[in-house]
Amino acid sequence: MLFGPRIYDLDAHPPLGLDALRRELPRIARMHFDWVHVPTARWTIDDRDLSAFTAHAEDHGLWVVADLAMPEEDGASPDGLTAFHSAAIERLIKLGVRGVFCTSAYRESAERWRTLIDATRTSMPEFIFLGEALGVAPDRVESLRDAGFDYLLNSARWWDFRSDWLLDQYERFRGVAPTISFPAHEALNGGDPEETARWARDHYLFSACFSSGVMMPAGFEYCGADVSARPSSSNQKDITEFVTDVNLLRESLATLNQEGPQRRVTAPGAPVTALLRTPDRGEGARTLLLVNSDARQGHRIEPGPLLAEAGGDRPPLIDATPLAERLPLEPDHPIELGPLEVRLFKEADRLIVPASHQRGIPPAMVSKIRPRIAIASVRPEIDDGRFPAKRVVGDIVEVSADIFGDGHDQLQAQLLHRESGSIEWHATPMRLVENDRWAGHFGLARNTRYSYTIEAWRDLFATWSSEYAKKRQAKSALPVDLTEGETLFAKAVKASEDGEAKAFATRFEKLRHDPEACAAFLLSDDARRLMRRIEPRADVSQYGHVLEVVADRTAARYASWYEIFPRSAANDGKRHGTFADVAQHLPRIQKMGFDVLYFPPIHPIGTAHRKGRNNALSAGPDDPGSVYAIGSPDGGHMAVHPQLGTIDDFKILVRQASDLGIEIALDFAVQCSPDHPWTHEHPEWFAWRPDGKIKYAENPPKKYEDIVNFDFGCEDWRALWTALRDVVEFWIGCGVRIFRVDNPHTKPMPFWEWLIGDIQKRRPDVLFLSEAFTRPKPMQALGKAGFTQSYTYFTWRNTKAELTDYLTELSHSTQDFLRPNFFVNTPDINPTYLQESGRGGFMIRAALAATLSSLWGVYNGFELCEATPIPGREEYLDSEKYELKAWDWDRPGNIVDYITRLNHIRRDNPALHDFANIRFLTAHDDRVLFYAKTDASGLNLLWIAITLEPRWPRDVPIEIPLETLDLDEGATVEAEELFSGERVTWNGRHHRIRLDPNHNPCAIWRIVDPMVDDAAARRT
Repeated sequence: MLFGPRIYDLDAHPPLGLDALRRELPRIARMHFDWVHVPTARWTIDDRDLSAFTAHAEDHGLWVVADLAMPEEDGASPDGLTAFHSAAIERLIKLGVRGVFCTSAYRESAERWRTLIDATRTSMPEFIFLGEALGVAPDRVESLRDAGFDYLLNSARWWDFRSDWLLDQYERFRGVAPTISFPAHEALNGGDPEETARWARDHYLFSACFSSGVMMPAGFEYCGADVSARPSSSNQKDITEFVTDVNLLRESLATLNQEGPQRRVTAPGAPVTALLRTPDRGEGARTLLLVNSDARQGHRIEPGPLLAEAGGDRPPLIDATPLAERLPLEPDHPIELGPLEVRLFKEADRLIVPASHQRGIPPAMVSKIRPRIAIASVRPEIDDGRFPAKRVVGDIVEVSADIFGDGHDQLQAQLLHRESGSIEWHATPMRLVENDRWAGHFGLARNTRYSYTIEAWRDLFATWSSEYAKKRQAKSALPVDLTEGETLFAKAVKASEDGEAKAFATRFEKLRHDPEACAAFLLSDDARRLMRRIEPRADVSQYGHVLEVVADRTAARYASWYEIFPRSAANDGKRHGTFADVAQHLPRIQKMGFDVLYFPPIHPIGTAHRKGRNNALSAGPDDPGSVYAIGSPDGGHMAVHPQLGTIDDFKILVRQASDLGIEIALDFAVQCSPDHPWTHEHPEWFAWRPDGKIKYAENPPKKYEDIVNFDFGCEDWRALWTALRDVVEFWIGCGVRIFRVDNPHTKPMPFWEWLIGDIQKRRPDVLFLSEAFTRPKPMQALGKAGFTQSYTYFTWRNTKAELTDYLTELSHSTQDFLRPNFFVNTPDINPTYLQESGRGGFMIRAALAATLSSLWGVYNGFELCEATPIPGREEYLDSEKYELKAWDWDRPGNIVDYITRLNHIRRDNPALHDFANIRFLTAHDDRVLFYAKTDASGLNLLWIAITLEPRWPRDVPIEIPLETLDLDEGATVEAEELFSGERVTWNGRHHRIRLDPNHNPCAIWRIVDPMVDDAAARRT
C-alpha cells in the first residue's frame, strides 16, 4: 500500500534551531509520522545544521521536506524557474532533503513544473513535490493537472461542515493530485483545557481521515503548548497517544491514503455530517466519518439512513475511532455524538454471505394446542406470506398486527426475527397502539433475507396487578386477592435462575407478614418489570406464518439510469461502436449524475429474417439488425457481438465504469434468433409449427420474424430453466449485478420466482428490473415474484389527477413489493406528450420522474429533446433498434445541464431517495402538481412544484402546509430554492408562485429549520 504522508510541521514552531529540535525526532517517530517539514523559507538555517538534522531524522525513519519558495516576482523568464529551482533542489538533495513544499505553485505553468519534476525524478525517483495553491480560483489550480505534483494542500481546516465548497474542492483537486489536510494550530489557544483537548482530538481525526495525507502543526499534540515546554500543568493537555493511534489507523487503511470518491450522505444543514469515502479503483475498505458540527450540544443520528446511503452490499461498517468505546452501526441503535465529536467507521474485513433462506414454521414455534390468542392482519405480509416484502439495508421494518384474546386478560407480544440461514431468533417487544393493534420493529443491517413472525401470550401477573389495583381503589380487595399475587410472584422467582429475581425473593419474604407493604411491593414498577422477564408464559400463541423481508442494497430503491446502444458509441453512424468507444462516454454520463448505465442486448445478432431500418422486413447488407434477435454462429447469450469486442473487453469496461461510480446493467432477453446455437443443440426448447418450421414471436398485430421464443411447457423444462439461470450467473461472473429483463410477463411467474430466488440465495446484491408494460395484476405479480424494480405506467400519466392517483397507489397500496422505476422514454416508446410538447415538456417529464420516484431513467437522446416519431405512432423514426446512430451531444436546445442539476439535487437530498414518502399539497391549478418529500430523519424536507403546461408560464396560488410543521397560521417559513440557491421567506399559508417551462418548470424548496441550521453553525 502506498502511504500518504504524515507530516510533522515545524513551521508552526518558534525557530529554536534545528539542533534543539533534533531531540524531538524520536518522539515524532513514535507518533508514527514519516515526514518532518522544515520551514527553510522562513528560518535561517545553516547547511551543516540541515544536513545533520536530515541524517538524524532518517535514523528515526523520518524524511525531511523543505520549502521551495517561488521567486518574488511573477513573470520570471521562461528558463528562470527551472534554473533557479533546479539549483535549489540539487542543493537540498545533497543535504539529505527528500521532498519540497512549493509555495504559490500556481504562479508557474504546468509545463515548467513538469520539466523540473521529471528532471528531479530522473536522479531521485522517490523525491516528492507538495504544492500549495490555497485561496486562488479552482481553474488556476486545475491548470496544474499535468504538472506532476505528488500532493496539494487543501482547505479542510476552514470548512464549516455544512456548505459544499470543500467537497467540490476535493473533487476538483484530486483530478490534479491527492491532497493533504491540516488542522488549525492557532485555534488551540485559551479556553477550557478539556474542551480544547476534545477539539484538538476531533479536528486531528477529521484532518487525518479526510484526505490522502495529513500535516500536523508542531505543538498540536500538546493542545497549543510550546514543544520545548510541553504540558507542565493541569491546564495543558497531552493528546500524543490519540495522535499516535490515528496515525496507526491511517497506516492500516488503504482508503485513507488515496484520493477516492468522497460524498456527504446526510441532508444539507443537518447538525451531524456524514462523509462516505470510497477507495480509489475499489482497492480497500470504505470509511464513514461522522462529524457533529455543533460546539454547544450533542446530537443523535439514526444509522439506518447511513447504511442505506452506503449502498448496503458491502461488509458491515464498524467503529474504528481511536481511544473510544466502540459504537454499533445498526439501524435500531441511534448514535449520540457529543459537541464537535468525530467518529470514524470502517468496513469490516469481509462480507458476510448469508446461507440459503428457509420457508415454513420452525417446529419449536408451532403451538401444540389451539391458540387462545388471535394474531391477524399482519403487516407487512404479501399474500399470506407467499412472497417476501421489500426493503433496503438500513431500513427499520415496522411490523403490526391485531392481537386479542378471550376475556379481559392482559397480553404481551414480541416480534421474532433472524437473518436468513441463522438458527437464532432475536426477540423485540411489541407495544399496544390502540384498539388491539400492536406494533414492533427490527432493523435490517445486512444485504440478505430476514424471517420474522409474532408470538403472544397471556400475562397472568399483569392481569392480576391490574385487577387488584382496581379492587384496592374500590376498597373491595380481599386477603385472598393478595394471596393470588403472592403465589404468582413466589412461583416465578423460585423457578428462575435470574440473579435479580433471587434478590427480589429475599426482599419479598421480609414483607410477607405486612399485607400493605407486600401489596405495594407487588404493584411496584420493579416487580412488574421483573415478572415480565421471568414469569412463565401462559397460552403462548404463534402466528401461523413465518414471513420474509428482502433487504436489498440501496441501488434497488435509489438510482439514476441511462440507456445507450454500445454499437452506436462510435458516434459515426457507419462504424460499429466498441466497448472501448463506450468507455469514452463514461465521463460524460458520470458528469450528468447517472450511476447506472444500461445496455440493451450485446450478444451476437442473427441474420435469419434480419430486420432493416425502421423495422423493415428486408435488411440491407449494412443493416446491423435488431439487438433482440440474439444468437448466431458466433454464440448466444453467453457471448458478445464480435464487433463490440471480447468478453475481456467487456470486463475492462465494467471496471472502468465502476471506477467512476457507475454500474453496468445488462439486458436479459429470454428469446433467440433462429440462428441461435440452442435452436440446433436443443430444438426441444422451442415451439414448432405443424409444417416443421420454428414458430417466431408475435404480439398481434406486431410480428417479430427475427425472434423465436422458448417453449416453457416443453418436457425438458428443467434443463431450459437451468440454462437460463446459468446465463445470469455467467454475466454476474463478468461483473454485472443489475439485469433489466425484457418482457418478463410473457414467461411463467414460477420461473421468475425460482430464478431470482436461486440467484439471490448466493448473490443477494443482484437486482432485476422488470420491463413489463402489461396489465396491473401481472405487473404486480412480477414484483411479488422477486423483481427488484419495475417499469410503470408513468410514461402515460400526464394530468394532475392521473399522477396524483397513480403515485398514491404506488406509495400506499403496492409499496411493499413493487418499486417503480420512472423511465421517461425507451427505445420502444416515444411518448406522444414528448412529441408534442417541445423542450419544456422534456424538462417537465425529467423533473417529474426524478422527484416523484427515487428510481428514474432516460434512453439517450432524451437529453437532446429527440422526439421525431413514426407518424401516428409512439415510436421513434429511424429507430436505433435497427441502425447505428451518430448523436450530436452538444445539439442546440439540449437539456443536459438541467438533467445534471436534477441528479445533483437528488444526490444531495435524502428525501428524494425514497418513493413512498410523498405527500400531495394544495396548488389551486389543475396544471400544477405540488407535493412534499421528507427523509427518515425528518431533517430534509422538500416542497416541490411542477407545472404540467409545457409552453406557457403559470402564476399559481399554493397553500403552505403549516400544520405539518406544527406552526400556526401566521408563522414564518424559511426555504432555499435548490435550482437557483435563492433564499425565500413565506409568511402565513397562502402564496403565489410562478413557474415558467421556458426557463424551469420546476421549483424545489428545501425547508430550512432554524434550529438545525443554527446548531450546524455553532462551532469553533
